[in-house]
Amino acid sequence: MSLAYTSTHPSAAATGVTAPAGFTAAGVPAGLKSTGKNDVVLVKNLGPQFTAAGVFTSNRVAAAPVHWSKQVLADGRIDAVLLNSGGANACTGPEGFGNTHRSAEYAAELLGISASDVAVASTGLIGVQLPMDKLLPGVKAAAELMADDQNSADAAAAGIMTTDTVPKLVSRLVGPDGSTQVTIGGMAKGAGMLAPALATMLVVLTTDAVLSSDQADTALRAATAMSFDRADSDGCMSTNDTVLLLASGASGTTPDIAEFTAALTDACCELAAKLIEDAEGADHTIAIRTYNAATEADALEVSKAVSRSNLVKTAVFGKDPNWGRVLSEVGTTKAAFEADQLNVSINGVMVCKNGGVGEDRNLVSLEERNVSIEIDLNAGSEEATVLTNDLTHDYVHENSAYSS
Repeated sequence: MSLAYTSTHPSAAATGVTAPAGFTAAGVPAGLKSTGKNDVVLVKNLGPQFTAAGVFTSNRVAAAPVHWSKQVLADGRIDAVLLNSGGANACTGPEGFGNTHRSAEYAAELLGISASDVAVASTGLIGVQLPMDKLLPGVKAAAELMADDQNSADAAAAGIMTTDTVPKLVSRLVGPDGSTQVTIGGMAKGAGMLAPALATMLVVLTTDAVLSSDQADTALRAATAMSFDRADSDGCMSTNDTVLLLASGASGTTPDIAEFTAALTDACCELAAKLIEDAEGADHTIAIRTYNAATEADALEVSKAVSRSNLVKTAVFGKDPNWGRVLSEVGTTKAAFEADQLNVSINGVMVCKNGGVGEDRNLVSLEERNVSIEIDLNAGSEEATVLTNDLTHDYVHENSAYSS
């Protein structure tokens, strides 16, 4: 996952959840958001296969839709996904779970499928019951508008946005030259409360590949481990995080699984980069790369520790290349290293060499959006990169006024 993301796999002409064959979608305004923008979304798998996999938040305070969707996914099948913004339906007790069940049953009735095959995902304010008198008519309106075109994919991506400023869509062709007729599509939302733990936002990925549920699950977990698990905006883990992969089999092609996993990972990395680029109030996108580590786990621990430092994030916001703050976070980890062998570079300038003063820090410019922090542990050959962003006045203001 690079800072300014460049794909290593070709994209399809269309993008989003309807890019692969065998999927329809819709997004409509139902009044859950005060803005009047799209807030209810349906994505339907038309088959002939209905293979699915998913990963969810590890937050022990999980939302009702997470509990419901885990039950739906137990048999490795999902026929449709109902999503809404404008309300998380988290910490809402039995009534909240009942509303999730009710909405899934209503969507299933409209789509002619079983409620046990309808996954549900919600995002918005925690601790408030969903207004079912608005949600259910929205579900009906979405069901009547479902189509497989680009407009439908765009409307669906817009419908899951909360504090996002732009919709986030992706597509990939599977195969070394794109000649294999298998497509991956997807959409994501998330601009705050983004912290790694299996998944970090709402994401729906679709493919027309022929896959078994085990293949889908293995590929998705490999992809999320390298993408969403390495995107950390603010260290806050959501109660609703959900990433779903739906496979229709409509291409009739079973791809090389290694190639499919690589393309899926590539697509997820692009979505993760888009999430960080749109982080709440952010002025800078920061790639923290730890390399020459004894193990990949060490490299990831160090990069994550630095990404969680408010001191590092505020320094970048203030355009201050304060490498001491980076080094102090490295020292809190259990990674293998010798303090007098650490090097730190910021935007290509080695400001710390062998644990002490390196090149003149005044050579570092932090005027541009993208910032690279590289940490050399001099302890091995492994590496890992985590994406984060700076901590700004706008982030504090937006989240201090979120529910008011």
